[in-house]
Parts: sequence; C-alpha cells; structure tokens
Amino acid sequence: MSRWSDENGGLDFGLLALRLMLAVAMGAHGLIQVFGLFGGPGMDHFGALLRSYGFSHNIEFLTWLTGITEVGGAVLLAVGLLTPLAAAGLLGVGISAIRVKWGGGLFGSTVPGFELELALTVMAFALLLTGPGWYALDRHTAWRQKPLGFAVGGLFVSICAAVGVGSLF
Repeated sequence: MSRWSDENGGLDFGLLALRLMLAVAMGAHGLIQVFGLFGGPGMDHFGALLRSYGFSHNIEFLTWLTGITEVGGAVLLAVGLLTPLAAAGLLGVGISAIRVKWGGGLFGSTVPGFELELALTVMAFALLLTGPGWYALDRHTAWRQKPLGFAVGGLFVSICAAVGVGSLF
C-alpha cells in the first residue's frame, strides 16, 4: 500500500510542503539578512536593524545567533532531522520578531507590521505540534510518532529563548 492511499491521505505530503516552505523562507532570510548572500545587506545592516528595534548589547553575537538559528533550523527542517529542535529554534526567532514589531500592529500603517512574522511563527508552531511527517529523516523517531510531549518542551525552550533574547540583548 502506498503512503498516499493509507489513512493519513495527504497529511504527510502537507507536512513536507509546510516544512519545505518554512525552511526556504527562514533559511533565505538568514542567508540574505545576516550573511549577505544573494545581494543581501549582511551583518552590519542587520545589526543596525536590531539596534533600531531597541537591542543594545552584544549585537554582533545576536546577529550570529539569529543567522545560525535561521539557517541551521531551515536545513534541519528541509531534510526532516531533529524537527522539534529546528521548529523550536525558528519559533523562538519568530516570537522575538513579533515582539519587536508589536507596536506597528498586525499590518502596520506607518511602520512595518508583523503579519509575515506571525505566519512563519505559526508554521513553526504547527510543525512543533505535528512532527515532521513520514517524508523525513525523523520518520522513525518518538517525536514523529508522538510529538506532543516534545512540542511542550520545544515551546518552553522557544519562550525561554525569546525572553532571554529580550532581556539580555
């Protein structure tokens, strides 16, 4: 029996599409904003952007932390490896991004809103809750078969990381 015809139907393909889209969006953002690939502004511009959002301490470390989390999490999600860790990392980045853009409102009128960050954050949260699906290197792990406990742990780590970034930087 093929994976498409079993009781999950297209669920596993849907999770694959979700993982890949989130990986492309967050990975590309990290490569462009932080690492300056594809003609992106790079570290100095990203550091200035973080300062404009109110971060004032250890900006260079924060830019590296953000870039490595985005790119590393994206690579792990793309292949479906260590999915709870990858989703938790991207969720933490998303929570921090929403927090700094909160004042602009959801869609923003005079300053950028946080609608895109919210969509990406909810995608990471959904993957944290569901696991990677069958089409992943994680397919035979406990976090694919029973992801809820790992989701609770990942959510806790994400929130703590976002609070830590807000407090330390």
